[in-house]
Amino acid sequence: MPVQSICGGVDLARFILARYLGKVVEVGVGSVPEVALLLAPHLEVVATDKAARTIGDLVVVADDVFSPDLGLYRGASLLYSIRPPLEMQIAMGRLASEVRAEVIVRPLADEVAAIPGFNRSLFNEGEARFYLFTPPP
Repeated sequence: MPVQSICGGVDLARFILARYLGKVVEVGVGSVPEVALLLAPHLEVVATDKAARTIGDLVVVADDVFSPDLGLYRGASLLYSIRPPLEMQIAMGRLASEVRAEVIVRPLADEVAAIPGFNRSLFNEGEARFYLFTPPP
Protein backbone atom coordinates (compact mmCIF):
# COMPACT_ATOMS: atom_id res chain seq x y z
CA MET A 1 0.00 0.00 0.00
CA PRO A 2 1.56 3.34 -1.05
CA VAL A 3 2.20 5.97 1.61
CA GLN A 4 -0.15 8.93 1.46
CA SER A 5 1.56 12.24 0.63
CA ILE A 6 0.96 15.81 1.77
CA CYS A 7 1.29 18.98 -0.25
CA GLY A 8 4.83 20.26 0.22
CA GLY A 9 6.08 17.15 2.01
CA VAL A 10 9.06 16.76 -0.31
CA ASP A 11 9.94 20.46 0.06
CA LEU A 12 9.76 20.27 3.86
CA ALA A 13 12.00 17.20 3.83
CA ARG A 14 14.52 19.03 1.59
CA PHE A 15 14.61 21.97 4.01
CA ILE A 16 15.21 19.67 6.98
CA LEU A 17 17.93 17.73 5.15
CA ALA A 18 19.73 20.96 4.22
CA ARG A 19 19.67 22.30 7.81
CA TYR A 20 19.90 19.39 10.26
CA LEU A 21 22.23 16.50 10.98
CA GLY A 22 21.94 13.46 13.21
CA LYS A 23 18.66 12.85 14.98
CA VAL A 24 15.26 14.44 14.30
CA VAL A 25 11.89 13.58 15.85
CA GLU A 26 8.47 13.77 14.20
CA VAL A 27 5.93 14.32 16.97
CA GLY A 28 2.45 12.95 16.30
CA VAL A 29 3.22 11.25 13.01
CA GLY A 30 -0.41 10.19 12.53
CA SER A 31 -1.11 8.20 9.39
CA VAL A 32 0.92 10.28 6.92
CA PRO A 33 4.63 9.58 7.54
CA GLU A 34 5.82 10.92 4.17
CA VAL A 35 8.35 13.41 5.59
CA ALA A 36 9.79 10.90 8.08
CA LEU A 37 10.18 8.31 5.32
CA LEU A 38 11.94 10.84 3.07
CA LEU A 39 14.34 11.76 5.89
CA ALA A 40 15.04 8.23 7.16
CA PRO A 41 17.71 7.26 4.60
CA HIS A 42 19.74 10.35 5.57
CA LEU A 43 19.04 11.09 9.24
CA GLU A 44 18.20 9.21 12.41
CA VAL A 45 14.41 9.65 12.49
CA VAL A 46 12.29 8.92 15.54
CA ALA A 47 8.55 8.97 14.81
CA THR A 48 6.20 9.25 17.79
CA ASP A 49 2.45 9.06 18.20
CA LYS A 50 -0.11 7.98 20.78
CA ALA A 51 0.07 4.34 19.69
CA ALA A 52 3.05 2.24 18.60
CA ARG A 53 2.79 0.70 15.16
CA THR A 54 4.61 0.23 11.89
CA ILE A 55 3.73 2.21 8.77
CA GLY A 56 5.55 0.78 5.77
CA ASP A 57 9.18 0.58 6.91
CA LEU A 58 8.72 3.22 9.62
CA VAL A 59 8.49 2.13 13.25
CA VAL A 60 6.30 4.54 15.24
CA VAL A 61 7.08 4.71 18.95
CA ALA A 62 4.29 5.32 21.48
CA ASP A 63 4.88 8.53 23.43
CA ASP A 64 2.88 11.41 24.85
CA VAL A 65 4.41 14.82 24.17
CA PHE A 66 2.59 16.12 27.28
CA SER A 67 4.44 13.59 29.46
CA PRO A 68 7.36 12.59 27.23
CA ASP A 69 10.00 9.93 27.56
CA LEU A 70 12.99 12.30 27.38
CA GLY A 71 15.25 9.51 26.17
CA LEU A 72 13.44 9.49 22.83
CA TYR A 73 14.22 13.17 22.27
CA ARG A 74 17.69 13.65 23.77
CA GLY A 75 20.28 14.38 21.11
CA ALA A 76 17.71 15.54 18.54
CA SER A 77 18.52 18.74 16.68
CA LEU A 78 14.89 19.14 15.57
CA LEU A 79 11.37 18.29 16.72
CA TYR A 80 8.79 18.72 13.96
CA SER A 81 5.10 18.11 13.53
CA ILE A 82 2.58 18.35 10.73
CA ARG A 83 -0.79 19.90 11.65
CA PRO A 84 -0.41 19.79 15.45
CA PRO A 85 -3.02 21.54 17.60
CA LEU A 86 -1.93 24.60 19.60
CA GLU A 87 -1.57 22.79 22.91
CA MET A 88 0.72 20.23 21.26
CA GLN A 89 2.87 23.02 19.81
CA ILE A 90 3.36 24.48 23.30
CA ALA A 91 4.28 21.04 24.69
CA MET A 92 6.77 20.58 21.84
CA GLY A 93 8.32 23.93 22.74
CA ARG A 94 8.77 22.91 26.38
CA LEU A 95 10.31 19.63 25.30
CA ALA A 96 12.58 21.27 22.69
CA SER A 97 13.77 23.74 25.30
CA GLU A 98 14.71 20.87 27.59
CA VAL A 99 16.60 18.88 24.93
CA ARG A 100 17.98 21.97 23.16
CA ALA A 101 16.34 21.37 19.79
CA GLU A 102 14.66 23.60 17.25
CA VAL A 103 10.98 23.16 16.31
CA ILE A 104 9.20 23.11 12.97
CA VAL A 105 5.40 23.32 12.87
CA ARG A 106 3.51 22.80 9.65
CA PRO A 107 0.06 24.08 10.71
CA LEU A 108 -3.28 23.07 9.24
CA ALA A 109 -4.22 26.72 8.71
CA ASP A 110 -3.15 29.73 10.79
CA GLU A 111 -3.19 27.86 14.11
CA VAL A 112 0.35 28.66 15.27
CA ALA A 113 1.45 29.14 18.85
CA ALA A 114 3.92 31.60 20.26
CA ILE A 115 6.38 29.25 21.97
CA PRO A 116 8.01 30.93 24.97
CA GLY A 117 11.79 31.22 24.66
CA PHE A 118 11.83 30.80 20.86
CA ASN A 119 11.83 33.14 17.87
CA ARG A 120 9.28 32.25 15.18
CA SER A 121 9.92 32.58 11.43
CA LEU A 122 7.59 31.72 8.56
CA PHE A 123 9.17 29.76 5.69
CA ASN A 124 7.78 29.22 2.20
CA GLU A 125 9.87 26.50 0.58
CA GLY A 126 8.37 25.36 -2.72
CA GLU A 127 4.89 24.09 -1.80
CA ALA A 128 5.72 23.84 1.93
CA ARG A 129 4.58 26.56 4.34
CA PHE A 130 5.82 26.12 7.91
CA TYR A 131 7.12 27.89 11.00
CA LEU A 132 10.60 27.44 12.38
CA PHE A 133 11.10 28.12 16.09
CA THR A 134 14.69 28.82 17.13
CA PRO A 135 16.18 29.94 20.41
CA PRO A 136 17.30 33.58 20.47
CA PRO A 137 20.94 34.17 19.49
